[in-house]
Amino acid sequence: MLIRRKLLVQNFLFFLLNIFLLISSSLVFAATHYYSPNAVNFSLPSDAKALLAFKSKADLRNHLLFSPKTSLHFCQWQGVICYEQRVVRLVLENSDLGGIFTPNSLTGLDQLRVLSLQNNSLTGPVPDLSRLLNLKTLFLDHNFFTGTFPFSILSLHRLKTIDLSYNNLTGPIPKWLASIDRLYSLRLDVNRFNGSIPPLNQSSLRTFNVSVNNLTGAIPVTPILSRFDISSFLFNNPGLCGEIIHKECHPSPPFFGPGPTTAAPPPRIVLGQSAEVNGVELTQPGPKKHKRIAVIIGFSSGIVVLIGSIVCFAMAVKSQKQKSNKRSTAVITSDDAAAAAQAAAMIQLEQENELEEKVKRMQGMQVAKSGNLIFCAGEAHLYTLDQLMRASAELLGKGTLGSTYKAVLDHRLIVCVKRLDAAKLAGTSKEMYERHMESVGGLRHPNLVPLRAYFQAKEERLLIYDYQPNGSLFSLIHGSRSTRAKPLHWTSCLKIAEDVAQGLSYIHQAWRLVHGNLKSSNVLLGPDFEACLADYCLAALSNSPPVADDHDHDPTNNLAYKAPETRDGSQQSTSKSDVYSFGVLLLELLTGKPAWQHDPALVPDEMLQWVKSSREDDAAGDDRLGMLLEVAMACILTSPEQRPTMWQVLKMLQEIKEAVLMEDGELDPHSGMS
Repeated sequence: MLIRRKLLVQNFLFFLLNIFLLISSSLVFAATHYYSPNAVNFSLPSDAKALLAFKSKADLRNHLLFSPKTSLHFCQWQGVICYEQRVVRLVLENSDLGGIFTPNSLTGLDQLRVLSLQNNSLTGPVPDLSRLLNLKTLFLDHNFFTGTFPFSILSLHRLKTIDLSYNNLTGPIPKWLASIDRLYSLRLDVNRFNGSIPPLNQSSLRTFNVSVNNLTGAIPVTPILSRFDISSFLFNNPGLCGEIIHKECHPSPPFFGPGPTTAAPPPRIVLGQSAEVNGVELTQPGPKKHKRIAVIIGFSSGIVVLIGSIVCFAMAVKSQKQKSNKRSTAVITSDDAAAAAQAAAMIQLEQENELEEKVKRMQGMQVAKSGNLIFCAGEAHLYTLDQLMRASAELLGKGTLGSTYKAVLDHRLIVCVKRLDAAKLAGTSKEMYERHMESVGGLRHPNLVPLRAYFQAKEERLLIYDYQPNGSLFSLIHGSRSTRAKPLHWTSCLKIAEDVAQGLSYIHQAWRLVHGNLKSSNVLLGPDFEACLADYCLAALSNSPPVADDHDHDPTNNLAYKAPETRDGSQQSTSKSDVYSFGVLLLELLTGKPAWQHDPALVPDEMLQWVKSSREDDAAGDDRLGMLLEVAMACILTSPEQRPTMWQVLKMLQEIKEAVLMEDGELDPHSGMS
């Protein structure tokens, strides 16, 4: 019995040991599988899995802070913007990515609207993107992608912007690009595409560039392609021709004509026999043809001799007349000859001086008249400088750097022309101005008023923008001189603030530039009342201290937007000073009061009471106003280091919107996400 009991105890202990080992191994496996940076956790949402799968192959230098081990929700990861827990924007520009864009990674983000991987070092082919059915904007430029144009783009019916420039893509540009109805921007420059240009004729197309490739053949003459400047086609595409670029297409060489290379020696043909050259039978001419040729040669020789005799007779007569003229002029004295020569020299000198002055005057007139109207890269050449100068102009306002006009051209195209103040830009050279405007002209974002062209001649400098029909945010908040506007509903404040934050974040992150002059009069309202930044990135051209605009009711209004560190003009504007200006603008939205009436020294409780007293909303909105006020207070901190970045500000605003939508759906769920 004792032995039997011992065996039972041993078996029970052995059973417990096995259970323990099994549990331990399971825990170890689960832990390693969950925390491995290269493994995808199956408990994560599908969007998070897609982001981690992309990072595992594209971020070989481990710069992206994507990890399930962090306390951050995947919607708070770098470059990720979500809506209702789904990724709608992924912007990983200038992230030093070095790897491949692997298939079945980001293509799982089926709610994605914007994908930007520009300015990295990604290699390999562009994967199948056909699952990104909601994609509107695709930026893959400035990488090292290879292969052909991604065929899967054909299935993306909502796509508006395609930028594959500055890669190593080869093969033809597909003809089916002409069937993408909503196409707004197409940039394929600086690749190795070959073949012909497709007949694009979408009325929505505003940006187009296929320069620096190996394209050949005639450019299709469509009304839309005809709008674009030669630089969009011809640069480093010597094989292109056609009416649009004013280059004649040479016909094919004749069938029997010599090729471009040195012709081979003619074949030796025996009389009376035939030979075949390049598949065409050639027959040696017979004796009758020889006789006919001899007659023609003899007749031609006779004509040549006759013409030569006539020319010699005419030369002899002319020589005789010259000798008689010399004898008749020999009676003139040497003094008279010298005087005549001196007079002739004086007349010639006066004529040369007068001609030189005329040339100088003409050159000056040409510079003042034509100058250099430079269209930004890929922009359609819709008008000339003469048409611009003949346009009827209406003064819209005077700003910090110059005056702004509404110009209506002959064909009823309306543009906005900003005439820069020469005194404010006195220290800016021609080369510096062109270099800076070339950078600014490359900015394209839905919340920026696009710069289409710029001009300079001597001290005259003009900027041409799209005309925004719905006025400025200043007018919307404060009303016109005849009417006073009420403070905007807080949901409108949130939407406008998010639009402005989107534009500023793009300027700061994607291009490392700063606005430098943010205020309500420099925020314009587009056709759909979206907020669009104007006068961006121009402050760098001027070192003048800030002054008030015509919109400002107090000389200190413009200064009220300025961060404390930049008010004395000793320090240039920075991204953190833009954040301060944004905070002032947000307070202006919430209170309906101009910036010069704000008191940034108020403590949070006093500031909240001041905001409430400025509005007519009921108490239900107090918490929501408080959330927006917290964002504004963080932006107007005195120390630049303590202020958030614009990307962080944008995240805060989007979290507020998402929280409100989850509470009561007061905002339109599809606002900005359609």
